[in-house]
Amino acid sequence: MASKDKSTAASLPDVDVLIVGHGPVGAAVACLLGRYGVRVLAIDKAGGIHLAPRAIALDNEALRILQLAGLEEGAFPTIAIPHVRMHCPYVGEFARVNTSGSLNGHPKLVTFYQPELERALRGKVAEYEHVQFLAGTELTSFCETAEGVTATLTRSDGSVANVLARYLVGADGAGSVVRRDIEQDFGGQTYAQDWLIVDALDVPHPIDHVEFLCDHRRPTPHMVAPGGRERWEFMLRSGETREQIETQESIRALLAPWSQGREMRIERQAVYRFHARSCERFSKGRVFLAGDAAHITPPFAGQGLVAGLRDAANLSWKLAWVVRGQAASAILDSYDQERRPHAKKMIGLAKFMGRLVMPRNALMAIAMHGISRLLRYLPGLSGYLEELEIKPQNRFTKGLFVPGKGKRLAHGDLLPQGVVRMANGTHLLSDDALGQGLTLIGFGLDPTAHLDEATRSKWAARGGNIVHFCLRGEALHRGERSYEDLSNVLIPNAAPFGWAAVVRPDRTVMHDGPVTEAQRLVNETFSLLNAASS
Repeated sequence: MASKDKSTAASLPDVDVLIVGHGPVGAAVACLLGRYGVRVLAIDKAGGIHLAPRAIALDNEALRILQLAGLEEGAFPTIAIPHVRMHCPYVGEFARVNTSGSLNGHPKLVTFYQPELERALRGKVAEYEHVQFLAGTELTSFCETAEGVTATLTRSDGSVANVLARYLVGADGAGSVVRRDIEQDFGGQTYAQDWLIVDALDVPHPIDHVEFLCDHRRPTPHMVAPGGRERWEFMLRSGETREQIETQESIRALLAPWSQGREMRIERQAVYRFHARSCERFSKGRVFLAGDAAHITPPFAGQGLVAGLRDAANLSWKLAWVVRGQAASAILDSYDQERRPHAKKMIGLAKFMGRLVMPRNALMAIAMHGISRLLRYLPGLSGYLEELEIKPQNRFTKGLFVPGKGKRLAHGDLLPQGVVRMANGTHLLSDDALGQGLTLIGFGLDPTAHLDEATRSKWAARGGNIVHFCLRGEALHRGERSYEDLSNVLIPNAAPFGWAAVVRPDRTVMHDGPVTEAQRLVNETFSLLNAASS
């Protein structure tokens, strides 16, 4: 790495947050912080967007986070996946996961092309004057001081610059320099097998779903993607080398069952080795890790990038509230407390799926896949895999919310999202009605009448909004903050008429109770923001 005397380095303007890494997770953090009005410098050592095969799947929760980051539907191409099929050469189809339909306002599962998502995110970042991005810039070193984090940056031309940031976010991938420098152990498992990833165009008979061909001799996930693409992932056999498998002859032979003698256009290929790893902590002092810098998930559950986007949503608003003086810095401790347990659960799910995808031998395949097929016919168990009940919910047991299960809404759980209607007839997703701040929600009744003027002013100063969701067609109790719940997702399914809740910017429920006790709910939320989570 090029370096020069720090005394001759240029000084960049101070920022609130320095983000190292501008892939999809780092760019999502930059987007969210930009929406919250935070001064940001984002850097990436690459000069442009990486085009090799990478993440390909997003679930409804990831799409909801991208909505929060400001990406509208259609901002980048996606393909909704109706089902995920798992096939064994000995027992046939042993599992079919239902991913059709939508959940919380978005398709349950889509595939996408990562460079297009990154372009969309970077385009959104460019809209914020207070967010600067420097490509071809590498973090050389940093140290934490009483004022923040002083970082030395090296540009591709060898020039050096220093910057002072109040906080640093390492979103610099699996080989994270930030993680190394804060001496975080990256424990876990590296799979012994290499995998060849192939993206191809002009496929004679394209599929419309995701399938896992779970043959122990060569497991092969196969999926459709936008732009006429299809992706295959071929596990290398013992004795096969990267050089052998990446030849055009080898790739054509592997694709022969799908090419039907026609020439498919290979867009890109690469050999990877999958990992299942997580840090001991996702933060240290003023430094935070996000995405692959904090945890790596094998691809079998399609949750790698999704987990990184969850990090972005959880961390960004907390940083914003602290740098804007609307919360105590102690709330930042809840990032690791909330995110690390769930990330580990997702890694566990991916490892379980990996055992189904790549059984060690024929006998193991027959046993595991045969049992899985039988479970599909047992009442009460059939939905465990097929309806995604096996997927760990993004629900916290400890963190930045009032302790307890809540009277009606689960504290630490995500508020559902539905379609609502404004007074002028405009339809929108309910998250868009909530806005970017903390939100006091009244279900059926407007909570404003139950707050005194001083509390309303203090709530607004803390970045708080007030929203009223009413029943479809409700004529009474309507005000300027009222939205009709057209999908019945919020009333009565989430909360009954006459209820209230405080919801965080990342849509996590902090508190709930009768709307008549809105004053108490808000005051107890203030106490949370002023002290560490318990």
